[in-house]
Amino acid sequence: MRAVVYTETGPSSVLQPVERDLPEPGPGEVRVRVVRSGVNPTDHKFRAGAMRGHDEVSPGMDGSGVVDAVGADIEHLAVGDRVWVYLAQHGTAYGTATEHTVQPADRVVHLPAQTSYDLGAALGVPAITAHRALTSGEVNRLAPGTLDDHVVLVAGGAGAVGNAAIQLARWAGATVITTVSGEEKAVLARAAGAHHVVDYVHGDAQAEILDLAPDGVDLVVEVAPAPNQALDLAVTRVHGTIAVYANNGGEQLTLPLRETFSRNLRYQFIILYTLDPALLSLAVTDVSAAVLDGALRVGEEAGLPLHHYALAEVGAAQDAVEAGLVGKALLDVAEG
Repeated sequence: MRAVVYTETGPSSVLQPVERDLPEPGPGEVRVRVVRSGVNPTDHKFRAGAMRGHDEVSPGMDGSGVVDAVGADIEHLAVGDRVWVYLAQHGTAYGTATEHTVQPADRVVHLPAQTSYDLGAALGVPAITAHRALTSGEVNRLAPGTLDDHVVLVAGGAGAVGNAAIQLARWAGATVITTVSGEEKAVLARAAGAHHVVDYVHGDAQAEILDLAPDGVDLVVEVAPAPNQALDLAVTRVHGTIAVYANNGGEQLTLPLRETFSRNLRYQFIILYTLDPALLSLAVTDVSAAVLDGALRVGEEAGLPLHHYALAEVGAAQDAVEAGLVGKALLDVAEG
């Protein structure tokens, strides 16, 4: 099978196409013929500095494809099933930048017949992260109506996680406000379904958000906690939640304690690799329901432009993501 691997950390030039033997699934595992592989910031960050004890690594946390072999003790998946996979390269050497990937069955999820492989490969890290952020406040599940009467602020609504957060929050009934850095990204945030879009570069974000939500927002999905710290404190209501999933714009977050205490705020920090398996399972269940409802979409019309690369171009795809690509990078590994 074809794969792209690296045997040392460094720039994207360490990625090399290779041929490898077809892997066989063991008990509790399935093998997936990968059709699309999703590219996330994690991929270039790991490649730049982490081998995690492996002699070679094939990147790719997310993907979609077809089950083509099943190990022992598997009842809910069968050969021929269309699926999406998540955290595929977590704890193992081979992710989805390869023609076949062997995965624990609990990381392999049915993909409805009407759902594209493009969407399947774009779920994973972005959608599960968005779900955890949205359920770190007063609700622990997402479904239509669970966020009724809630106001959610999504920082950076044109990013992949921001896009998923907008779509999931709106599906669950929230009023969604998002911040963006210009009109191009504002168009994408509106396409994703945001009710209100605030340009924090060219306007007074605090005044605009409080005009829309005078009592403050219930929950903030935060991508840049350090530069947005003062804004988040100003616009989050008493007993609100600030859910932090990235450190864009600064490595240190300093909080004024008295002001934070006085608002009884909850901060929830999020990374999927150490997340309780039960929370991962809840997220997968809810994300799957949103997919079935048609609430999660990809493409320009959904606010998440798709950028397709060949498998051998994984280095170029990672470089584009690292440089701030707007939209979602996908590797076309095989025909659907």
